[in-house]
This record gives sequence, structure tokens and C-alpha cells, in this order.
Amino acid sequence: MTLKAVPPPADGRRDDQRTAPSREAAAETSVQMPVDIRSVSLTVLAVIAVVLMLQYAQAMVIPIVLGVLISYALDPIVSAMERRRIPRSVGAALLLMVLVGAGRWLLYGLRSEASAIVEQLPQAARRLRQTMENDRPTTAKAIEQVQKAATELQRAADVAAPPPPSTGVQRVQVEAAPFNIGEYLMYGSLGAAAAAGQLVLILFLVYFLLASGDLYRRKLVKLAGPSLTEKKIPLQILTDIDRQISAFLLVQLFTSTIVAVATWLAFRALGLQQAAVWGILAGVFNSIPYFGPVIVSGATAAVAALQFGNVHMTLLVSGVALAITTLEGFLLTPWLTSRTARMNAVAIFVGLLFWGWVWNVWGMLLAVPMLVVIKAVSDHVEDFKPVSELLGE
Repeated sequence: MTLKAVPPPADGRRDDQRTAPSREAAAETSVQMPVDIRSVSLTVLAVIAVVLMLQYAQAMVIPIVLGVLISYALDPIVSAMERRRIPRSVGAALLLMVLVGAGRWLLYGLRSEASAIVEQLPQAARRLRQTMENDRPTTAKAIEQVQKAATELQRAADVAAPPPPSTGVQRVQVEAAPFNIGEYLMYGSLGAAAAAGQLVLILFLVYFLLASGDLYRRKLVKLAGPSLTEKKIPLQILTDIDRQISAFLLVQLFTSTIVAVATWLAFRALGLQQAAVWGILAGVFNSIPYFGPVIVSGATAAVAALQFGNVHMTLLVSGVALAITTLEGFLLTPWLTSRTARMNAVAIFVGLLFWGWVWNVWGMLLAVPMLVVIKAVSDHVEDFKPVSELLGE
């Protein structure tokens, strides 16, 4: 092993003879950030455990989250009734009865629209089959070319692959079961029954939350600690969550109503059948940022293609739906949410992907409220300040 001498500094002084200012300047250029590997590992494992728990218990967690959000939206009305000397339990019951009755009246009014959609399904399927039969020569030629290419690639792979050893075992080919639409209808009926049962549970949870008032808020503040300083932080967090969630829900309800009414009027003017149903669906999917307008535009394009049978009306209907949601997203919503907690577009998009992966469609609907809650908590907890910085604008 060869040892090399380290040359002395240019000024001829040893390291211990350097002046104190030079050592301080060298220390300022480096920042020491101690990282505890065990803490990081435990944090990662805890996050993975929480995500798996959310996926496994989504049948229980999603109704609770929906119940809490609905109670946030309805609490100002119940509080106003309480100020008029109406007990919270009575006011909550009356409000929920009015909402259920209004929803039932709306569904009853749209029953003819829904029945017409079901009756038109055979005709739409027949028209789709005729369109495919008219385009069969072009489609068949394209499929034939793809099959020829696949056959040649398979032959090349067979020539390049080594011959399989002869083991005397007979090869068995497993054929997939044919498509059975009856099974899908049965599963859909079971899913609708389960959704109805969860809706009843959500209504009961909303009633209990509205009737209890600020009971759980007082309990959480009490559990924070005996001193006033310890109670002040959770009180600020809960107040901030109340303000941001209430503002977000009011803005979302107003903008979804505007989108539903505007879409209904536009589709009715264009002559699209069952315009009221598609308007309501546009308002519902407007709650999903970015992906909602794309889903509505694609669905309305398919409906217009089946009804009108030409490209011009298909593009016009889907373009009108996309224009309405785009104007609402770029003009109305930013103006209304200027005083609420603002988050950057990248954080919202990543949050949509994450909660959509965790809870599917419900996760995409609840992604923004969950992000609002996470940001409200991170704004007041010192250890979560980096999360608040990442979510903020």
C-alpha cells in the first residue's frame, strides 16, 4: 500500500493554525441535518399500514366521512333553527325529512326520463350494430392485417425459442367463459341494495352528529390537556376545518347546481333526449376535478352519436358539455374560493390519483375535502408544516 503525503495549504499554515473566521466561513457552507433512520422507517411503515387499513375498511370509513361532510354542510341551518328556539334534535329531524322528501320528489319527477332511457336501450344497441355492420369491410380488413402481423410475430418467436422438452404430458387449453350479462345485472342489483342500506346508515349518522351539536368538539378540546395553551391548538384546528369545509361544500353545491342547470338548458336546446338526466349527472360529476368534465364529455358524446348518428352533432354536444365545465372551473370556482384554503393544482391532481386508488370513485369524490382537512391540520401542527407547504400554493 502506497502512502501519499498531503500537500500543505497554499499559505503555508497547518489546519490548526487557520484563523477562527476562516473556520466559521467553512462551517457556514455546510448544513448538518441529522436523520433518524428508525423514525423514518417507522413513519413509512405507519403510512403503509394506514393506507391498507383505509382500503380494507372502506365500507365503514366512507359512510363516516360522508356523514361528517354532510353534517358540516347542514350544521349552519340547524344552528339557525336552534337560535329560533327549536331544539337541535327536532331541527335536524325536520331538515333531513325535507331533504329526503325533496330527493324523492326529484327522483319521482325523473322517472319518465329514466324509463325512456331504458326503453331506448334496444334501439340504441340495434343502431350500434348497424353502424358496425356498415363499417365491417374496413374494420375486417384492419383486423385481418393485425392478425397477419400477430401470426408472423408468433412464427418468429417459435423459431427463436428452444424446443420444449418432451415430458409426455398432454397440453390442455383453458377457454374463458362467455360473457353473461345476467350476472352483471345481478351484481348491479346487489350493489344498489347495498348502496341503499349505506344511505340509511349515513342519514342516521348525520342526524346524530347534527343533534349532538358541538359535543365532540368540546370533548376533543378537553382531551388536549388541562392548560389553556394546550386547548388552544385543537380549537384553532377545528375552527379552521369548520370554516374551510363549510366554504368548500357551499361553493361545490352552488357550482354543481349551475353546471347542472346550464347543461340541461343547453342539451334541451340542442334536442338531446333526456336532457334533465344528463344535466344532473353533469352536476354530480362536476365534483370530481379534472376527470369529471372528461367523463361527462365522453358519455354525452356516446349518447349523441347513438341518437343523431352523425359526427357534427356528436362533437357539438360533447363540446358544449366540456365548455360549460371549463368555464365553471376557470372562472366561477376560483372567484368563489378566493377566501378559502387554496391548494396548488399538482397537489390536487396527485391527491385525486391517490384517493381514487384507495377508494375508487368515492375516493375521487372525497379527495378534495380530505386534502382540505389535511392542510388545515398541517397549518397548525409544527411537525406537519412541510405537508402544508407542499399542499399550499
